[in-house]
Amino acid sequence: MSFNKEHVPVYGQMPAGGPGSMVASGAGDATAMQIYSFRGGAASWFGTQILGVLITVCTLGICYPFAVVLVERWRAKNTYLHGRQLLFVGTGWGIFGLWLKWLLLCIITLGIYTFWVYPRLMQWRVEKTVYA
Repeated sequence: MSFNKEHVPVYGQMPAGGPGSMVASGAGDATAMQIYSFRGGAASWFGTQILGVLITVCTLGICYPFAVVLVERWRAKNTYLHGRQLLFVGTGWGIFGLWLKWLLLCIITLGIYTFWVYPRLMQWRVEKTVYA
C-alpha cells in the first residue's frame, strides 16, 4: 500500500527502513514479517468466558478481578510478539483491594467513578503483561 509514492506497511507488520526513516536499514526486508500473532481458538475462549461469568455472577461482582485475570491469561497465552509468547503475571489478589475500592466509589458516586475505573484497570492489565 502506498500514498504519495511513500511505502506504508500493512498493519501489524514491521516497517521497512529507507532514507529519512527511523527504522534501521534492512529491519523490514523480510517479506511480510509479522510483529504479532494471535493463536486462540473459539472453544477455549468460550470456556474461559463462561467460567469468568460464573465467577462474577455467583459472587455478585466482588470476585470480578479473578475473572479478569482468567481472561487476561488466556489472551496473553495466545498472543505472540516477534515470535515470543506473552505472559500475564497479574493475580486476582493483586488487584482485589483496588477493585473493592473502585466498587465502593462507583456506588457512592452513583456510577460516575466508572469513567476512572476502566483506564486504571487497563493500565494494570498492560503493566502485568510481559514476555514469557
